[in-house]
Amino acid sequence: MGGVNRTRTGSGVPASGDGPTGANLGVVRSHNTALVLGLLRDAGAQGVSRLELAERTGLTPQAVSKITARLREEGYAAEAGRRASTGGKPRTVLRLVPEAGHAVGVHLDRDELRAVLVDLDGAVVGQRRAELDLGAGAQAVLGVVVRAVEGLVAGGLGLEDEGLAGVGTLLGVGVALPGPLDHARGVLHRVTGFPEWDGFPLRDALGERLGVPVVVDKDTNAAALGLSAAGEGGSGSFAYLHLGTGLGAGLVIGGSVHRGVRTGAGEFGHQVIQLDGPPCECGNRGCVEVLCLAAVGRGEPGEAARVLGVAAANLVGLLDIDAVLLGGRTIAGAPEVFVRGVGEVLADRARREGTLGGEVPVRVAGGGERAVAEGAAQLLLGPLFGRGA
Repeated sequence: MGGVNRTRTGSGVPASGDGPTGANLGVVRSHNTALVLGLLRDAGAQGVSRLELAERTGLTPQAVSKITARLREEGYAAEAGRRASTGGKPRTVLRLVPEAGHAVGVHLDRDELRAVLVDLDGAVVGQRRAELDLGAGAQAVLGVVVRAVEGLVAGGLGLEDEGLAGVGTLLGVGVALPGPLDHARGVLHRVTGFPEWDGFPLRDALGERLGVPVVVDKDTNAAALGLSAAGEGGSGSFAYLHLGTGLGAGLVIGGSVHRGVRTGAGEFGHQVIQLDGPPCECGNRGCVEVLCLAAVGRGEPGEAARVLGVAAANLVGLLDIDAVLLGGRTIAGAPEVFVRGVGEVLADRARREGTLGGEVPVRVAGGGERAVAEGAAQLLLGPLFGRGA
């Protein structure tokens, strides 16, 4: 049920309101199904009637009836009671069945793995954490990931720990890790500090080992996707700045994660803000990442926050985003210090420039240390509900 452009085509009937519209064409059945699933999820436990689904998607009632019948047969939808009608018999309302499908999200950091098992609502039903050495080599890392995923699914779904091939409700595995990488092909580039990963086809290698679909993206993009799905960024654009063992950014512009033509957007940590500064593992000098981590290493989180604020101000000035969200292990160690420090730099910039609307708000992102892993699971759930990834 992959994501398809939402532009209405064919004999689609105009929908009321501003919701997505469907097309009454067999060739886009998966697109229409995704739209219906998305509305079922949005409706929650109270459900939504078939007539409302038709009105909101622009599909004919007949098309909606066929889709919902198939979803009920497959276990994705169920009746949620009846609702009074303005005329005629009461309408049957349908709801999403969250436990009908699951996705695994995996966060590979430089020194640890975090994995979560989520249902169709995105609720976490299981989680695991393990030590990891990203520099130990591909086969060693793949082994850690496979063991963690298989154990997580077996425990979360009450199955024997004998692989994933027979798990009908598992949509797949989303993997998020430091970039740069090629999101479209699932191939890693020269991960900063780990050049041996350059060119490794992580998606295909892991998919072959697990026997289920695998999607790979940068940790910051995954976190931004999860935050957007949870509504944390509002309806506008925001930047998620992740400071842990490294520094990167996930950008949501116009409600979608911005990856760029070469899927390389968000390499925020390697902007140079101090010429002839200390050398960085990327090969440059004076990168914001090396300056931030050096300040943290000296026990000066306030200085690290100021440096991060300078880089964030560059980003705000370039993209005119609506909010800055902060996350990662280092942020979690002193959240108030970082929010205050970054906020003060942005506020000072807004005052100097007389920015319309004042300074950009800064706050800690939700999700805590699971934010990246939960976002990685959304790499599978997003297309299922017509929201893209």
